[in-house]
Amino acid sequence: MNYHQITVHTVTEAVEAVSYAFMELGAGGVEIFDPKDILDQEKSPTSWDYIDEDLLKDLSRDEVLMRCYFSTEVIPTPTALEEKLLQIRQAMQNISQYLPVGSCLIETAMTAEEDWMNAWKAYYKPFRLGHHIHIVPSWIEVEPDPEDIMIHIDPGMAFGTGTHETTSMCMAMLEEQVKPGDTVLDIGCGSGILGIVAAKVGAGRVICSDLDPNAVKVARENVAKNGVSDVTEVYQGDLTEIPAFEGLKADLIVANIIADVIIFLAPKAKGLLKKGGCFITSGIIQERKQDVLDALKDAGYEILEVQDKGSWAAIRSRI
Repeated sequence: MNYHQITVHTVTEAVEAVSYAFMELGAGGVEIFDPKDILDQEKSPTSWDYIDEDLLKDLSRDEVLMRCYFSTEVIPTPTALEEKLLQIRQAMQNISQYLPVGSCLIETAMTAEEDWMNAWKAYYKPFRLGHHIHIVPSWIEVEPDPEDIMIHIDPGMAFGTGTHETTSMCMAMLEEQVKPGDTVLDIGCGSGILGIVAAKVGAGRVICSDLDPNAVKVARENVAKNGVSDVTEVYQGDLTEIPAFEGLKADLIVANIIADVIIFLAPKAKGLLKKGGCFITSGIIQERKQDVLDALKDAGYEILEVQDKGSWAAIRSRI
């Protein structure tokens, strides 16, 4: 199947919000090319062994390329393409009301499915974070250390490789926070990486959810690859649509989304937590951190920890 490739020139601060907007508009996948990740590679010299030099030289350090993909079934005609581009421009305008978005230059092209689904794999390599977590792409074999908590991930068409600051902060918090037998909810699970981490570090039950059917498919595949299907469930929908959430009281909820969605979710998530339960949130740019903190406090959460990494923040709170 062929896909429409739509590229938006933006900035790092808008990456999470634009990714979410693309998925809301029905994109079958999102690629993110941020020169900072490559230009700063001396901080993690084993993370990259391939660089698209032609693409890099055409971008400034502050510019990010975000590519989304729509099948020809979703956009069957030139008129439908123009309508989708209009929706993307409107989404960027909405995001610009609370985030810098850069030039918002939009480019289009056609590509075959196998081309875009596999090209990004050259960039994704094994890496470690936290105390013992070792993230390994599913197509690469490595020899683990005895204490490694191995997470095998193929993001496919879902967001969530673990390399982004927001995901890595959430994973480190989960490793510290999850206790054996805990019930954990991963809201907006993407590739399922956070739910898998929770299961691997001892959770007794993990429930993952996402609005995007592609993410749900990929998350279920990753759950199976990591051997945690016995404790991990993956559903499509939001908090009000999933029967598994009815009457549930979790020990911990993790939501790596964007600030506005976290603010909206905070009161609803509180109703799903046990007394003393934790709410780990990220996908929060620094400019919106105080808004999220205020919303959590207004909803009755106690702020336990705030971590900053680059332009992003993660917050651990409890009721």
